[in-house]
Amino acid sequence: MLDRARAVLESRTVLVVGVVVSLLVPAVTLPRLPHVSPWPVVAGLLPWVVGKYLLCPLRWRALTDADLSRRWFLRSYAESELIGLLTPGHVGADVWRLRRLVGTGMGRGDAVMSVGSDRLVGALGLAAFVAAAGTAVPLRLLLPVAAISALAILAVVVLRRFAPHLLPAASLPRPRRLLHGLVLSSGYQLSIAGLLMGTVAATGHTVSALAVLGAFGASQLAGAVPGPNGASPRDGALVVGLVAAGVPWAAALAAVTLKAALAWVPALALGGTSLLVKRLSPPAPATA
Repeated sequence: MLDRARAVLESRTVLVVGVVVSLLVPAVTLPRLPHVSPWPVVAGLLPWVVGKYLLCPLRWRALTDADLSRRWFLRSYAESELIGLLTPGHVGADVWRLRRLVGTGMGRGDAVMSVGSDRLVGALGLAAFVAAAGTAVPLRLLLPVAAISALAILAVVVLRRFAPHLLPAASLPRPRRLLHGLVLSSGYQLSIAGLLMGTVAATGHTVSALAVLGAFGASQLAGAVPGPNGASPRDGALVVGLVAAGVPWAAALAAVTLKAALAWVPALALGGTSLLVKRLSPPAPATA
């Protein structure tokens, strides 16, 4: 039963439906709202693009022990985001990043540690940012992250003691790198709050930054169930969170689906361009 449900969620039909829904809902609901303005969207989108396509790649680079340029991380991350939007649960993003790292000659274990560390620090950054905002969500959000972190540390200690050959060749990120990653992650979370506030403001409503952070933090708990961008359980939970914060249903639905639709713009512009340039570039000459 679970395998059948997962197969349905990961099917191309569900993906296409999700993309259509994420584009159609704001197109239908926004014109029916009494007050719609594009300027709050622009004001929220610009810092989010900086957070998503600059701060996140720099966080990944800070946690990766590899002699790769910032440009490489910027391009690879942008490509992964486009592929992530095309796959349920955004799982394709991590698969692409692993592939790109392995393609540079990095061992698979080190590549997994790089992407895994980035994901873990991103989750910790979200939990810390929501906790610092003083919402009621942190306890539910912190417990799973704390449990996973403790298990990961325990696994490393056990492997280092009894099977050191199974550990990646690269060293674990140093505390300074972890702190650097957390700072960058917090900046990204702030940009997400700005984008959500902008899309809500575009519908003629306002919501506090604390309420936005609480709704976004709660929605991440639904991210364990995969789904297409714009029509996933995470997006549904975010709509419910905004409604609980006082935003009307129509405005909350329009704001969340508009946010999902806007994600395609920089992904296609940056990730799509990078993939196209890579495909059109002549192959590197073979070395003797």
